[in-house]
Amino acid sequence: MELVRLLFRNVLRHKLRGILTIVGVGVAVMAFALLQTVVSAWYAGVEASAANRLISRHAVSFVFPLPLAYRDRIAQIPGVNKVTFASWFSGVYIDKNQFFARLAVDSDTFFDVYSEFLVPPEQFEVFKRERNAAIIGSDIAQRYNLKLGDIMPIEGDVFPGQWEFVVRGIYEPRDQTTDPTTMMFHYKYLEERVRQEMPQRAGDIGWYIVRIDDPDNSAAISQEIDKLFANSRAETKTETERAFQQSFLSAASAVITAMNVMSFVIIGIILLVVGNTMIMSARERTHEFAVLKALGFTGGQLFFLIAGESILLSLFGSALGLGVTFPAVAGFETALPKGWFPVFYIKPETVAIGCAAGLLVGVLAAIIPLRRVLTTRIVEGLRHVG
Repeated sequence: MELVRLLFRNVLRHKLRGILTIVGVGVAVMAFALLQTVVSAWYAGVEASAANRLISRHAVSFVFPLPLAYRDRIAQIPGVNKVTFASWFSGVYIDKNQFFARLAVDSDTFFDVYSEFLVPPEQFEVFKRERNAAIIGSDIAQRYNLKLGDIMPIEGDVFPGQWEFVVRGIYEPRDQTTDPTTMMFHYKYLEERVRQEMPQRAGDIGWYIVRIDDPDNSAAISQEIDKLFANSRAETKTETERAFQQSFLSAASAVITAMNVMSFVIIGIILLVVGNTMIMSARERTHEFAVLKALGFTGGQLFFLIAGESILLSLFGSALGLGVTFPAVAGFETALPKGWFPVFYIKPETVAIGCAAGLLVGVLAAIIPLRRVLTTRIVEGLRHVG
């Protein structure tokens, strides 16, 4: 018990240095957690991907459309469970800074394939009966204070003109990784106007989403789909939903990797901060430790005092950093332009790594001063003046 009391007295014997060390560790842990949260947000779409979904798009580029006639032919391939499709609508809601995904979808099949979008059955029934009805994510409803029955006027760009949609459904994300910022409406409504105003674009969709029975057959089914339309006017490229999502990250992969590396470099900075404090502390107390050894204190007891002080400093700093991280992440998300990161939250793994890093750094930072204390002879320690 006396050792524990002595340990806690040693932690803040030099109050300013101890407090600065704790604050330094806290700032580093907060920076680590923030960077990891940003990296996780970049990969949120990849993590949300389903293993049993394939994406079939135009082989040249995602921006080129595919014929709607492909749907029935894809559905006949063995192993295919259900086929749906979507088209990127884009458009401007309020102003160009208000970004969120706006999709024209096959309302009969889309929500079966994307079961992670939880729409109340009564709302979905109303949605299906109204041609210009829309379903929006809960985040959009909260952000713009929208409720059922409200009108969303959108100025088209990919599909020019003035469009008005009625909010008939608000979906909740099933998982934390599910995007709550998507607006979806009937493809048939889009097709009606396209046939009247842009007949050359009629019968085209953006991409197909193919649900398969067995994820292990994804490569073989992807090849079968692409063979089906080889040498056609619109060849396809089919891949898993995960690979499709990762393709969007390829342009920023260097930046994401750098951020990921930097977040772990910060762990090394924490080690240097705590290590420097412990080395200074041990050097100043060389005479004290020699006295303790002369009184019969064992190596285990000295280890408890030195490593315990180092671990406590690290853990106090980690706790401070993680405590500040949550409001810091919330503030960072608020400062970002709306729509940059549809899913932005601190993963439990990030908190666990922060805690584990604090414990590990505390142990490692104690190695050098502990070795110095244990190898210094009692006579030399008693002669030391520091």
